[in-house]
Amino acid sequence: MIPSIEKVRSEFKKDTYVQERLAQLYAAMDSTYKEAADFYKFKCTGCKDNCCFTRFYHHTFIEYCYLLDGFDTLENEKKMEIKKRADEVCTQLNKADQKGLPVWQMCPLNFDSLCCLYSYRPMICRLHGVPHELTIPGQEVQCHPGCDYFAEQRKEKKYFRFDRTPIYAEMADLEKNFRQKTGIVDKIKMTVPEMIYEYDF
Repeated sequence: MIPSIEKVRSEFKKDTYVQERLAQLYAAMDSTYKEAADFYKFKCTGCKDNCCFTRFYHHTFIEYCYLLDGFDTLENEKKMEIKKRADEVCTQLNKADQKGLPVWQMCPLNFDSLCCLYSYRPMICRLHGVPHELTIPGQEVQCHPGCDYFAEQRKEKKYFRFDRTPIYAEMADLEKNFRQKTGIVDKIKMTVPEMIYEYDF
């Protein structure tokens, strides 16, 4: 059973080391992503392949806590609206899953094509869009082309090497550090809508 998120957040708030390293890691992600996007002269303006429609799963308690910290900075009326949106998204996703149908649902944090918790968004939200590679021990290097909208803009531009491996490794190490100190053994696999929907603020 996954421990109470409030209990986990209490530990997260006390762990200044993890908080500082996470902030530094996010800054490094943003910087590396910008370097790649600038190389391609790529700018996301929203599209049919909008990543805010994509069902991304997140696997770290530290990012879960950080996102909720951001959520708590919002006015109560805004939080209620987002909570309602998250409920609707989760309902639609569950219905589609039961019928084995694909479904596209906008992230409840998206307002007028902008994330209202942009500074608190998780790792995958920060890295999606541009081509990248990932090395998994014992396997060949995995290369990913970027989103469809990027492919339309890129044309014949040369490849900018964006290796996500060090980023993933540091995030995993940071999560491991936090889990060891708090005694958490459970794993999570949650979407942003689920994180918001299950949060009793």
